[in-house]
Amino acid sequence: MEKKKKKKKKKSSGRLSTNHRLKKCKLANSPVKIHKKRKLREEWVSPLVEKYWFQRYDLFSRYDEGIEMDEEGWYSVTPEEIAIRHAQRCGNGIVIDCFAGVGGNAIQFAKMCYSVVAIDIDPRKVELALNNAKIYGVEDYIDFIVGDFFQLAPSLKGDIVFLAPPWGGPSYRSIEKFKLGFLKPKDGFTMFQVAQAITPNIIMFLPRNVDLSQVEELSWLSSPPLEVEIEENYVRNNVKGVTAYFSGAACG
Repeated sequence: MEKKKKKKKKKSSGRLSTNHRLKKCKLANSPVKIHKKRKLREEWVSPLVEKYWFQRYDLFSRYDEGIEMDEEGWYSVTPEEIAIRHAQRCGNGIVIDCFAGVGGNAIQFAKMCYSVVAIDIDPRKVELALNNAKIYGVEDYIDFIVGDFFQLAPSLKGDIVFLAPPWGGPSYRSIEKFKLGFLKPKDGFTMFQVAQAITPNIIMFLPRNVDLSQVEELSWLSSPPLEVEIEENYVRNNVKGVTAYFSGAACG
C-alpha cells in the first residue's frame, strides 16, 4: 500500500503586507516609548482640546521639536498653512501682531523676513511664543512685548496690522452668524478703528461663520472707504476661518 504522505503544516512566517509589518515592528520594538507618549498626552491634554491634539501638525509642522502651548493656544492658534498665507500677503516692512498668542502667525511673518512686533497681554503666552519662535529659528526677527494692544497702540508704528483676536473659545461654532461684537477683549469695530490709527493696511482673521456684511462695514469706517478683500481659509478641505484684507493688504 502506498504510504500516505503526511502533509506538513506550513508554519506561518508572520509576514504581513509592508504597511502592517512596519506597524507591527514599531509596536514590538518600542512599547515603553509609546506608552510614555500616551501617558504624557493624557496628563496634560484636557478633554476640551483633545481633538486639537490630533491636528497638532496642522497647527505647527515642527510640533515634535519642542512646540509648547497652553490650553487656549490649542484652540486659538492659526493653523500653519493659513498663517503662511497671511504672511505671503503682507508685502514688506514691519508687521504688528496685536494678539500674538503662542506665536503661530508671528513665526510665519518672521520666516518671510519681515520685522515683527508680537504683542500679548498674557506673559505666559509670550513665553510660549518665544519658545516656539526658537524652534523655527526666527526669534531674532520678532520683538515680543507683554502688554495691552489698546494701551500700546498710540505708540506703535508699522506697515501692516494683523488682528486675530480671541473668538470666545470653541463655542463660537454654535452661533449661526458670528457678530463682530462677540470678539474679545473689545468689539471688532473698536478694534479696527484703533488699528486704523496705525495704518490702513490691516489683515483680520475671523471665524468661518462671521457676519460678512459686518466685515464689509469695517471698510466704511474710513473716508473714502478702504478697499477690502475677503477669503475663506481651508485646511484639508475644511473651512477654518475667514480673512479680510484691507487697503494695501487687499488684492495681493
